[in-house]
Amino acid sequence: MITRRQAMGLGAMAGLGWFAKSAAAGETAGSAGYYYPEESAPHERTFMQWPVSSAVYDDTRVLAETQRCIARIANAISEFEPVVMLMDQRHQSNARKLLGQSVEIWNIPTEDLWCRDSGPSFVVNGKGGLAITQFNFNGWGGKQVHRNDGKIAARVAEHLGLRQFDNGLVGEAGGVETDGRGTLIAHESSWINRNRNKGSRQEIEAMLLEAMGADKIIWAPGIKGADITDYHIDALARFTGPGVVLIQMGEEVDPDDPWSAAAFETHDRLAAATDADGKRLKLVVLPDPLDVRVKSADFVSSYVNYYVCNGGVIAAQFGDHAADAEAAAALAELYPGREIVTLDIDALGRLGGGIHCATHEQPKV
Repeated sequence: MITRRQAMGLGAMAGLGWFAKSAAAGETAGSAGYYYPEESAPHERTFMQWPVSSAVYDDTRVLAETQRCIARIANAISEFEPVVMLMDQRHQSNARKLLGQSVEIWNIPTEDLWCRDSGPSFVVNGKGGLAITQFNFNGWGGKQVHRNDGKIAARVAEHLGLRQFDNGLVGEAGGVETDGRGTLIAHESSWINRNRNKGSRQEIEAMLLEAMGADKIIWAPGIKGADITDYHIDALARFTGPGVVLIQMGEEVDPDDPWSAAAFETHDRLAAATDADGKRLKLVVLPDPLDVRVKSADFVSSYVNYYVCNGGVIAAQFGDHAADAEAAAALAELYPGREIVTLDIDALGRLGGGIHCATHEQPKV
């Protein structure tokens, strides 16, 4: 592992080829004193994206169900803070039938709904400064069309008149978790992967630290190629604040199940690690739900893929009443003073994601 200070030194070293060219293009978020806040910090608004692409959704019934689910999430969040839904203006009249009047619509074209990954990633500098750090979304390594989605972050930055930092890193915000105080956790499979970044592990780590304004990354291997994201960390483990990580996993490892083995490996890496302040992490473990409504093997039933907003936590329930209740109770304890709202988001679980994947916060400065 390297610190952000060492990463800055790497950018100045000769002979790093691709990485040095990217870093030399201008200031990074980290070198300019910006950082990516932890999600529970106050928000100005939430961004979401309206799914519309027939290249992604060849079944119109699935698309309609997905749009209803996205509207349900947006309407729930709008009870706590402003929500902006991004879409091409030609879809607005139909979308407005599902969206509450408090949900604002901006004319920024989209293809799909995964705003955590293709939407704007904001950084702050502690002096009231706000900017966007680019992750250069490329459809999770070229796996999906992204002619519009790949331009969303830049278009939001232009709309808001914000500065953009871009050191050439390619990836997604769903693939990294931050405590907002210098520590990141991530799976190598979704960053140190040639479908996104062609540098060495050390170079990519340095770039990610600079893009996030952080000091230390705790890596776990993850899994390449098993899903479209190459195993984003936010489906498994989330910072709930400095020093505390919520992780969802089974009671014991199944060596024949690569997802189970990877989850336990991530748990063990986190349990053995220290954060940027040199302190051990506290791990809170949630069990997987078993008696869920959707029985498909590909269904994602992640409780940790929740979204924290001003005064609330918007989370999933999957029909396993005992597990749903345990997850809601754990979130209430981890986020005291916030209302826990649970929703049926099975439509997103069928697509391999959840509420966190569909949202992106703009910090309040």
